[in-house]
Amino acid sequence: MKPESKAIRTIYHGSDHIIERPSLGGGKPYNDYGQGFYCTENLDMAKEWGVSKDRNGFANCYSINCESLSILDLNCAEYCILHWLSILLENREFEITSPLAFQAKAYILDVFHIDYSHADCIIGYRADDSYFSFAMDFLNGTISYRQLNHAMHLGKLGQQFVIKSRKAFDRLVFTGYKVATSKDWYTRKMNRDRAARRQYFDLEKNLFLPHDLFITEILKEEMKPDDSRLR
Repeated sequence: MKPESKAIRTIYHGSDHIIERPSLGGGKPYNDYGQGFYCTENLDMAKEWGVSKDRNGFANCYSINCESLSILDLNCAEYCILHWLSILLENREFEITSPLAFQAKAYILDVFHIDYSHADCIIGYRADDSYFSFAMDFLNGTISYRQLNHAMHLGKLGQQFVIKSRKAFDRLVFTGYKVATSKDWYTRKMNRDRAARRQYFDLEKNLFLPHDLFITEILKEEMKPDDSRLR
């Protein structure tokens, strides 16, 4: 992790209410990256996150000065999708359904673990229900490493920008909010989710290539993060 060079960022938090003063430690401990304030740099995505089927929502708007903050960006070249998965496995609540998935989880947590305890912020994928199911398919050996990487880009899920530390919370400045109507934004959210699932099943899940890498091979060869096949 290095201090972030992009000093001033505009970020958004989707919610069913206006949040002028977010509280540290107020989130659920079993979110993707543990407790934190989950935001996005995409306004449309925040509007989708803020609505439900029968309720309007809000995209709360903030600016944050990232000068000297330690930001773990999981999109950096030094990380692969298994680093992201290790954090997900550490925080999310889920049921292991096969011996292979149990062994895969243990290996990924051991070999691809990242110490993010000192990170002020984390940038990475958001694993909603559809995308979490893609990760579980990989652990169960039904899709390849390549397919998992491709699946995470389906439906233009976007990235999360998660505030983790008191230092980062103190940099948040509330700048207003945008209203998201359920009629417009819930439909968009559902359409995007359905499109991702459809692409996954139609184009990805059943498309195997000769050199595809599966979790069984990663375990058998005891692959490490510096293995070129994981890049």
